Amino acid sequence: MATLVTPTDKTTEKVEKKSPPVTDEKPERKQRQRVDEKFKIFSGTANEQLADEVCHFLGMPRGLAQVTRFADGECYVQVQENVRGSDVFVMQPTCRTSNSSGKSASVDEHLMELLLMIDALKRASARRITAVIPYFGYARQDRKDKPRSPISSKLVADLLTTAGAHRALIVDLHTPQLQGFFNIPVDHLFASPVLVDHFRKLALPNLTVVSPDAGGVERARFFAKKVDAALAIVDKRRVEMNVAEIMHVIGDVHGRTCLIIDDLIDTAGTLVKTAAALIENGATQVYACASHAVLSGPAVTNITNSVIKEVVVTNTIPLTPEADAARTEKGGKISVLSIAGLIGRAIQANHEETSVSKLFT
Repeated sequence: MATLVTPTDKTTEKVEKKSPPVTDEKPERKQRQRVDEKFKIFSGTANEQLADEVCHFLGMPRGLAQVTRFADGECYVQVQENVRGSDVFVMQPTCRTSNSSGKSASVDEHLMELLLMIDALKRASARRITAVIPYFGYARQDRKDKPRSPISSKLVADLLTTAGAHRALIVDLHTPQLQGFFNIPVDHLFASPVLVDHFRKLALPNLTVVSPDAGGVERARFFAKKVDAALAIVDKRRVEMNVAEIMHVIGDVHGRTCLIIDDLIDTAGTLVKTAAALIENGATQVYACASHAVLSGPAVTNITNSVIKEVVVTNTIPLTPEADAARTEKGGKISVLSIAGLIGRAIQANHEETSVSKLFT
């Protein structure tokens, strides 16, 4: 018989005593304990720290669930409290994670955890199940770019619906039109309010917001309007997967501080080449920000050796040990902002059936 490896349960007391990390949230985080037996938040193993921050913000404990694996790697999930008739939220980014001990989990493993947890809640008679996905994996596979290739993001959307999700709450999709792949309501959150607040406080001189490609112009335009900055676009030609060749800069960046904004940073190849192109065109200094710190492969090394002064990301994805070391070391170029408050307010708005769009006005 296969052996189960039981993780250490996080009790309510431990969550309450945990010192909250540095975040953008105001003292409103300190709320009295919420008493609502029909409102519950569960989490997979991909980003438990963010789930605990959200629960702390809302003044409620995280739901008890066991997520383990058999000896052959199969995932097993058991919800360990009553959810009959409850409004349930399941938090899980579908990303790759690794820790300092060398143990890692793939995108597919975390996706399977999410699907199994949704199925378990459905079979336990939860009234409504909302999949809260801070980072939606497979979002870049949104079309047939080559013959006989799948549209993977559509398949993942169908899997979530089939598993039993009634709604989805997702942070910064790669392209907004991905919402159309879902046959359930989708609340599309943006990390921009958190990032905008950070850069407003920096008060960077002669600021120009830069989109690293044509597809991100709308995101950059929104950001530039919020911080009252100029807009520029970098035209690029992608040579092959994860390799991009920068062509030229559209817009005046000479003598200006540039802020590159994107939805995610993977290998950081595009980011580094964009920053180099901006400096070559006369920019005085370059900052960058993104919602999702995928940071795979040589990303941290690329950022460290680049002309970029600072890269600001959010905690939708837990940092890799290498990226976390780069964040904490003196002179490190990576900074992390928490979006726990943003997600917490969106979850509360969903539960109370109030507007989510007011969070971005």
